[in-house]
Amino acid sequence: MMTDGGGIEGSLPPSGPVRHTPVLLPEIITALQPQADGLYIDCTFGAGGYTRAILEAADCRVLALDRDPSAIAAGQNLIQHFSDRLTLVESRFAELADVAQAHGFSAADGVVFDLGVSSMQLDEAERGFSFMRDGPLDMRMSAQGVSAADVVNTFKQDAIADILYQFGEERRSRAIARTIVAARAEKPFERTSELAALCLRVLGQKPGDKNPATRTFQALRLYVNNELDEVSRGLAAAEAVLRPGGRLAVVAFHSLEDRIAKQFLNDRAGRVAAPSRHAPVAAEHAAPTFKLLTRKLVEPSEAEIAANPRSRSAKLRAAEKLL
Repeated sequence: MMTDGGGIEGSLPPSGPVRHTPVLLPEIITALQPQADGLYIDCTFGAGGYTRAILEAADCRVLALDRDPSAIAAGQNLIQHFSDRLTLVESRFAELADVAQAHGFSAADGVVFDLGVSSMQLDEAERGFSFMRDGPLDMRMSAQGVSAADVVNTFKQDAIADILYQFGEERRSRAIARTIVAARAEKPFERTSELAALCLRVLGQKPGDKNPATRTFQALRLYVNNELDEVSRGLAAAEAVLRPGGRLAVVAFHSLEDRIAKQFLNDRAGRVAAPSRHAPVAAEHAAPTFKLLTRKLVEPSEAEIAANPRSRSAKLRAAEKLL
């Protein structure tokens, strides 16, 4: 996954796309408190906004991960700038512990996640993430595996409806799925604009409402990239690689991702939370392994939202490793 000020589509200013703007950057640096000779892991490199800020805040080292090969390729200039202080690896959240051990970061001082889709991915129509820009109906972050087109063109109606409801919280998931199956019998879906138009026909749109395709596109993206399980496994891996006193910071844009982060940190801090099949479960009666640093959500200021409308739904949670 890669994000750098993205997460939410549909609020672009008149001047055009918001590109590569790290969300809640000062708050992230405050949460991590980079120190000289420290080891920090940026699990969502994206355009390198968090990584650059961490490296500029202290004479430390950063291991940055991204599952998107285009982000890895674009990050080579940053490697040249910071030399041996930056290590950039193409990898998924679930592989965090192994990658950290392989590169000498198995006792990290800080780990940061910026969950969701990136501004770069949204703004590049050919990636197929955007319902506002016509492109191939793809949505794969790593360009491997099942695509969004595969889902809508080959999955059974009930399976599509379940995906839209579970991953997009789309209340009219069954109506959308039924219309998709009827439409694909005439012509398979190939473009994002085709699916977005179908959502508009089924749901309609009142002035001021968000785009009716928002939840459907979110659901397909989360499903295609297995994002919720990746978040769960990534958080558990972060717990394993952080040293006592290390800091964990998580920025989420959608309720499902934020719910996983909230339950994980509450569980690890010894607070009771409702169970979720995605969230990693702490051992029963285990001693707390984290101390919450953000008992209240940290959200963007009005000034940040005005400068970067896509930041409006960002939520930051942070904690300090105890054991």
